[in-house]
Amino acid sequence: MNTRRTLATAGIAILGVAALAGCGPQAEESDGTLTLWHYEGENSAMGIAWNRAIEVFEEETGATVEFEERSFEQIRQTASQVLNSDEAPDLLEYNKGNATAGLLASQGLLQPLDDAVEEYGWDDTLAPSLQTTARYDENGVMGSGSWYGIPTYGEYVQFYYNEEMFEQYGLEVPTTIEELEQVMQAFVDEGVTPLAEAAGEYPLGQLWYQLALSQADRQWVNDYQIYENPVDFSGPETTYASETLADWVERGYVSSDATGLIAEDAGTGFINGTYPMFFSGSWWYGRFLDEAQHDWSTFLFPGAEMSPGSSGNLWVIPTTSGDPELAQQFIDITLRPEIQALMGDNGGVPVAADAADLSDDSSVELIENFNTLLERDGLGFYPDWPTPTFYDELNAGLQGLLNGSLSPAEMNEQIGADYDAGLPASAR
Repeated sequence: MNTRRTLATAGIAILGVAALAGCGPQAEESDGTLTLWHYEGENSAMGIAWNRAIEVFEEETGATVEFEERSFEQIRQTASQVLNSDEAPDLLEYNKGNATAGLLASQGLLQPLDDAVEEYGWDDTLAPSLQTTARYDENGVMGSGSWYGIPTYGEYVQFYYNEEMFEQYGLEVPTTIEELEQVMQAFVDEGVTPLAEAAGEYPLGQLWYQLALSQADRQWVNDYQIYENPVDFSGPETTYASETLADWVERGYVSSDATGLIAEDAGTGFINGTYPMFFSGSWWYGRFLDEAQHDWSTFLFPGAEMSPGSSGNLWVIPTTSGDPELAQQFIDITLRPEIQALMGDNGGVPVAADAADLSDDSSVELIENFNTLLERDGLGFYPDWPTPTFYDELNAGLQGLLNGSLSPAEMNEQIGADYDAGLPASAR
């Protein structure tokens, strides 16, 4: 998610050296209490599974968990400052990618977990494609180097659709981009805006990136995400994405009002039946099971081999953690088959569940779609990962595209310049 700024400025380099040299706050002795932060809702799949993990942890260790729910934006905006202070928790959920976990790792604010990975066998538990976002080199670039985080779930972006509205208008699930546009046009002809969207936060950026991925190959993803080659923002991938999105806005498939909306607005718009389709992450699945006021289902973006997605967010242990061993024990409990199955039964995408332990048939399609992407190497990561500031910059560009102040070419020129300016020095 989820989802989200320069990696190698002189200031960051100095901060990283200071932290690694022990000039920052020092870890304290264990007091038998594990302070834990995460931003999953109580009724989400992860929230339900991790609440059970807290119970198991306290029963088995005799330690106490002090849990604080922090919003994604709270953690995203303050992590560097908080983790470099005595207010840091012992364990927290943090977003994966170069601009987030990679940045903190390069600053010396996260503990390397290589010894714990070997002790607990987490490298055997997690599929190789899920390990990419757990490891970072000295520049904070994912895919190699030490382990700095452990994912306990997977995630990916897909279409959610209102089965009742599709049936009402005699529409079927599209299997090609042409059929998708025909479905959206059919809704527009009936006076219905087909896509729930938001440009104030991540959903529209994920749709833009999916359109680019539909024209891309793995090499383009590697260039965009881990800097193997320069990315041409006037190239066919991003040109198609921006031009197609602008066309969809003009046709009424996406409302220009989405410029002022956030993810919650789009999600609740789908929940209450205002919009028949919503393109966003698997993290909404459990909530839709609980709250949607209509029958709904899902499908992968038609005609594309890749989708935005990756391992889920990471458990990370701050360098200042007073109880790193307790934190490691808690991480391991969240990877147990019974906790993983509980997550799957509540709409999550477990990474270590035994299929025989799952009891809810409604989760089968969600997990099957994820496995389909794994089998075809189809996890394309997320559009905002490459630089610390690109999440906000991409949203700003998309808002300009929606309100007409930027043409597709102008948007791509703007975000391309933002992307290049934010790259680490090693990638320039």
